[in-house]
Amino acid sequence: MPKEPRQRDSRGSKKSGDTVTRNIVIGMVALVVLSGVIFTVLDKRSGSETALPASIESIDSSQNGAPLKGAVLPENDYGITFNVDAPLSINIWEDFQCPFCKFFEDEMDEYIEGLIRNQEAKVTYHMTSFLGMESKRATNAAYCAADEGRFIEFHKAIYAVQGAENSGIFSNKNLVEIGKRLGITSPTFESCVNENKYGDNVDKVYKSMAKNKVEGTPTVFINGKPWSRSGSEFKLDEFKAAVEAAKQ
Repeated sequence: MPKEPRQRDSRGSKKSGDTVTRNIVIGMVALVVLSGVIFTVLDKRSGSETALPASIESIDSSQNGAPLKGAVLPENDYGITFNVDAPLSINIWEDFQCPFCKFFEDEMDEYIEGLIRNQEAKVTYHMTSFLGMESKRATNAAYCAADEGRFIEFHKAIYAVQGAENSGIFSNKNLVEIGKRLGITSPTFESCVNENKYGDNVDKVYKSMAKNKVEGTPTVFINGKPWSRSGSEFKLDEFKAAVEAAKQ
């Protein structure tokens, strides 16, 4: 009788196939894990090596004057005041993100600093924050700089690096770096910025705008009277003339 064909033993081939499949799965899992590690490392590396804006890199302390201490008083609506006993009073309302405030400061800041350093005027800076979170961060940092006697320099540097509104330029990291480049290296300054130490003052200044009939920035009062410019430009000669007239 013819023999029936011998049935092939499939156990060996099945076992071999299972092994290949298992190895493929293990290899794919290992690849996913390795890829995750690589992307994590690259992400951390790119975050730690993010370059500072060139405008911040250019800041230095070579133009610093002598430290100046300002007073923060309720009767001045928690603004930062210099020469509290001077008879001539100048109140300046600004927002660090306001482009028109930058135009004002580019034209007037050296003259106003001279009035302060020569004790010719009581000058109060009301740094308000109606343009958003970055205004609040920058204003808090300005109070922190005032603790170090460096409000004038910090105020000037903030306008020097001003970018588009809420563009990220006024992160706490950048604000601390601005301070360091101005020679403010104390740990208390860094913690003051990061912990929003003067957030209450920032809110109080903002809320006092309505009481003082401040509807926009920059707004300047000289001996309690609003200063008005003749045109769209901020002219130093006009401002000087108004200040000198108020001295009479």
